[in-house]
Amino acid sequence: MEVMPPNAVSSYLEDGSSSYDKAKEVRAFSETKAGVKGLVDSGVTKIPRFFVHPPEYVQNPSSETSSDIGLQIPVVDFEGFGGCRRQEVVDEARKALETWGFFQMVNHGIPVSVLDEMLAGVKRFHEQPQDKKMEFYTHDYKKPVRFFSNGDLLVNRGPACWRDTVAFDFKDSKLDPELFPDIVRNEVRNYITQMIKMKKTICELISEALGLHSDYLSSIECMETEIILGHYYPTCPEPDLTVGTTMHTDPCFLTLLLQDNMGGLQVRNQNQWVDVPTLQGALVVNLGDFMQLITNDRFKSVEHRVLVGQVGSRTSVACLFYPGTANYNSKPYGAIKELLSDNNPPRYRETNMAEYMAYVRSRALDCSSNLSHFKLA
Repeated sequence: MEVMPPNAVSSYLEDGSSSYDKAKEVRAFSETKAGVKGLVDSGVTKIPRFFVHPPEYVQNPSSETSSDIGLQIPVVDFEGFGGCRRQEVVDEARKALETWGFFQMVNHGIPVSVLDEMLAGVKRFHEQPQDKKMEFYTHDYKKPVRFFSNGDLLVNRGPACWRDTVAFDFKDSKLDPELFPDIVRNEVRNYITQMIKMKKTICELISEALGLHSDYLSSIECMETEIILGHYYPTCPEPDLTVGTTMHTDPCFLTLLLQDNMGGLQVRNQNQWVDVPTLQGALVVNLGDFMQLITNDRFKSVEHRVLVGQVGSRTSVACLFYPGTANYNSKPYGAIKELLSDNNPPRYRETNMAEYMAYVRSRALDCSSNLSHFKLA
């Protein structure tokens, strides 16, 4: 396919305040198949109107910074988890999951070289010539490997995010490596191998933190499918007008996030946006909505967002864990029975992942809780 020249990529930017047609502009942007990186490469100095977010969604509503009030993302050292420090690690993780829903894990056993190579591979994919990426461009969720800018771009009623993504959908932990783009094939193969191993460790950790036997989460088959999202946030000419990712919670059981050293990720705690520091070799553990649902609000799925910068691009890799294909459409998940009592009845109705995701996609990212729709009176 012929690559669209830079002037064609940016031709739709003449929006005209009196005749602005958002749907038309979004379609034109999508049809370039160049993503946000294509806009940057075309030399734009102003972002398209459909990327502009209300100021309150871009800025911190408080005049205080997280350091002013002593808020710091917990860091849990996993060294010794398989031996003498196991209970100590479980206790630290429990405290973090109850109060934050987020923590950074260090000394987790995954070679730093595998993490660094994955970040470099994702960045290389997004920065390769446009025509090399086009063959993977799609908004069809059924495609196992896809490149897109904003998964909900064509249906979202709200503003778009300044972000491109390459996604790999490992249903039941399986996906043919021959489908991976050549430029990142080895990196994805090595990374998903490590993520599947890490899943066992995290399942044991969370099970024990809940006071359950270590194999409990594995026994209910809640994390059998992985989706890897390789996000790329290009340099933005007007970073005060947009965001890389809007405020949201993850509609899954768990996310393991790898980020480069550019920063921008923030977690909401005590009505304050708190920066998640960059630590080489660390993985960010982020609970999703379904973990909050099955733990009956004991562990939290918390709001987070990504800001963009004017200097330098940002790369991150999110691995989201979902039920396997056999359970996705049929198995209902509700509060873990062992956690319930007369004083702690179920707070949410049971639902399966297919129903939940259909609801999420019908709303897109509109900065309000998805879980509240399933709350019992």
